[in-house]
Amino acid sequence: MRIPLIPREEKFFTMFVEDAQNVLGAARLLEQFFRNYDDRERIASQLLDAEHAGDQISHTIGHKLESTFVTPFDREDIHALISRLDDILDLIEEVADTCILYNIEAPTETAQQQAEIITRQCEQLVHGLGKLKKFKDLEQHWIEIHRLENDGDRIARQAVAELFKHGQNPIEVIKWKDVYALLEDAIDASEDAANVIERIVVKHA
Repeated sequence: MRIPLIPREEKFFTMFVEDAQNVLGAARLLEQFFRNYDDRERIASQLLDAEHAGDQISHTIGHKLESTFVTPFDREDIHALISRLDDILDLIEEVADTCILYNIEAPTETAQQQAEIITRQCEQLVHGLGKLKKFKDLEQHWIEIHRLENDGDRIARQAVAELFKHGQNPIEVIKWKDVYALLEDAIDASEDAANVIERIVVKHA
C-alpha cells in the first residue's frame, strides 16, 4: 500500500513539470537555431542560459530530496528522472555549441527534422509529467515518444548514408556525422526519460 502524499511532497511534481518545461523551451530554441541560422550565436547563448536554469532546478530538486522523509516515489527514480532531463538539455546545448565550434555554414534538412522530433518528444514529456501525480493515463505519452524515437533512428541512418554517397568533403562528412550523432543522442535521452516515467507508473499501478 502506497503511503498518501502530504502537501509538501506534492511540490516534487510541480518541479518535475518545471524542469521538463525548461527542456522543452530549449528544444524549441534549437529549432529556432536551425531555422534562423544567421542568428545562431544569440540563440546559442539563450540555450546556455536554459542549461544553467535546468541545473538550478535539478539542484533544487536534489536539496528537497535530501530534506524530505517520505518521497512521492523511489528516490532512485527521482534521481533518474532529473538526470535524464538534464541529459536532454545538455545534448541540445552541445548540438548548438558544436555547430558553432565546427564553423558549420548552414543547417541541413535532416538536422531540422531531428530538432523537430526532440521538441515533439519534450512536449510529450511535459504532458506526461503533468499527469504523474495520479500515476495513470500516461501510456499514450511514452508510446508516442518511442514512436518518435523510431522515426529519429530512421532519419539519422538515412542521413549518414547520404553523407557517404556523393563524394563530399571528408571534413564536412565528419562534422555532420558528429552533429547528427548528438541530435540522435538527444532523441535517445528523451526516450530514456520516458522509460523512467513508465517504470515509475508501473511500480504504482
